Amino acid sequence: AFGKKGVQALLIEMALPEIETEADRLLGRMTDNRMHVKIETQRQTKKGDLLETLDINISDELGTRNYEMFSGGEAFRINFAIRIALSKLLARRAGAPLPTLVIDEGFGTQDSAGIEKLKEAINSIQDDFDKILVITHIEELRDAFPTRIDVVKTAEGSTLEIS
Repeated sequence: AFGKKGVQALLIEMALPEIETEADRLLGRMTDNRMHVKIETQRQTKKGDLLETLDINISDELGTRNYEMFSGGEAFRINFAIRIALSKLLARRAGAPLPTLVIDEGFGTQDSAGIEKLKEAINSIQDDFDKILVITHIEELRDAFPTRIDVVKTAEGSTLEIS
């Protein structure tokens, strides 16, 4: 009951559809519905047997590929969607609010179109959180949000500027 095919597998099987649905919704929003998430827990071996697995497959205009086959910018968007989906599931299951989302850097892999999609994705989930803190050095993102706290390094130390 407590082995990898017991309770743990059952809990994972129950949670994955929720994670997949939310991640797919977010990823679709960030990619103009060009990319979709599919999480698979079984795959067929060459012998025809079923093998327990946890594969994240992404469908796009080129077909369906494993998550590991995507570039930095694409992988970032996939990761972002899955992390948000998992966070929302854990908060919902714990019966706890998820008041604050902190997104710390990691945007360097995004081209300007990717940054635009990320801004849209962040704005689209703002109602799910009381506060969203985005930490970045990228100008396009710094100017995208109504309230900013700029950390300015001076010879005397760092200061904060709130705008």
